[in-house]
Amino acid sequence: MNQTALSPAIVILIVALVVAIGIAIWMYIQKRKTQRLRSKFGPEYDRAVAGNRDRGHAESELQKRAARVAKFHIQPLTAEDRSRYTEDWRREQSRFVDDPKGAVNHADTLVQDVMHHRGYPVGDFDQNATDLSVDHPLVVENYRFAHEIALREGKGLSNTEDLRKAMVSYRALFEDLLMEAAGKPEEVRK
Repeated sequence: MNQTALSPAIVILIVALVVAIGIAIWMYIQKRKTQRLRSKFGPEYDRAVAGNRDRGHAESELQKRAARVAKFHIQPLTAEDRSRYTEDWRREQSRFVDDPKGAVNHADTLVQDVMHHRGYPVGDFDQNATDLSVDHPLVVENYRFAHEIALREGKGLSNTEDLRKAMVSYRALFEDLLMEAAGKPEEVRK
């Protein structure tokens, strides 16, 4: 009977090799996950990491956001709805000349109306921004910026230039909400 016994050194080498391969696979999977999240969330990824001080926790939170939003029935607007909302926005911009405060307040309401029409639940601002960060990561910071100015205005701490910046910021999100997935129904979640 010819039994070949492995020496302890060979066993240790094989175990070390298996562990090293496992670690390499784990690191590769983590790197791919990070790349995928960074690509999807753009600047929102960096904001989440900076806010959490722990990349793993931040990535977990971003994945939870994406899972929450995936449950919504987000739909593109019809051409008629886009046209109607575009006209509503033009009215708000015209209103700005005579009533900057009112125009900013109405712009916020109009953005929320479009969000709701698209299928996002609307309510708490922070949750709105978190939800929008999944599909609109490049403009959600505009929404936060505009909202901050609107809050300052409520305390009488903003001026006309601040309100103009708020309108510009609301417009960036508004336009993104109007145009996203337009003409691409195959990419829209069901």
